[in-house]
Amino acid sequence: MEHNQEQFERTERAARLVEARKRAKIGGVKLTSAAFGWNVNNYKAHESGRNGFGITDAKKYAKAFKVSLNWLFFGTGTPEDIDPEIPSVVDVPLISWISAGQLGEQDGLSDFSDFPTIQAIDLPEGDWIALRVVGDSMNKISPPESIIFANRRDRRLVSNGCYVVADETGAATYKRYRPNDLPPFQPASYDENIEPPDFQGSVTVIGRVRRSIINM
Repeated sequence: MEHNQEQFERTERAARLVEARKRAKIGGVKLTSAAFGWNVNNYKAHESGRNGFGITDAKKYAKAFKVSLNWLFFGTGTPEDIDPEIPSVVDVPLISWISAGQLGEQDGLSDFSDFPTIQAIDLPEGDWIALRVVGDSMNKISPPESIIFANRRDRRLVSNGCYVVADETGAATYKRYRPNDLPPFQPASYDENIEPPDFQGSVTVIGRVRRSIINM
């Protein structure tokens, strides 16, 4: 039943996207994609309902076609409605720690399209990834199962800042930066028996963690 509802909403959302494009009178799928610099195959899949699209793409489409975001994404109101000010919502790729380690490589992971996403409200401008915390090494800040959001554009080291880092083996970890300690990336745990990471080779900063959330 839940799957049928999801499919119905995807189909209805796709139909509204088609209507929005036609109202804008820009042209067909290929011409419209070229005009806005969109991947034509991705856009075609959104219009056909083969792939669903999230709030980030919906905002992009609503702005391009000059229609209401609430109408396009949620099906409420009319295309001409003026949307009230709403919090900025972005879809952030939720990646694994193995994938995070690949980001430290020179020719590492760059395409996140196959990863699931998690929505985040009012994140600052940046290049964000999300990871699910495993273990107790940072439980003063992020208990196990927390979701952390790391900005890949922010790699400047600040004392007591929290970072996702990787060593030369591709092992990624989440630690607090303590420049006077060795190594400088340390746990922040209530468990005093947890040892600092044993990094192999040089350490690459993947991004600074600026948010940690957990469902109660």
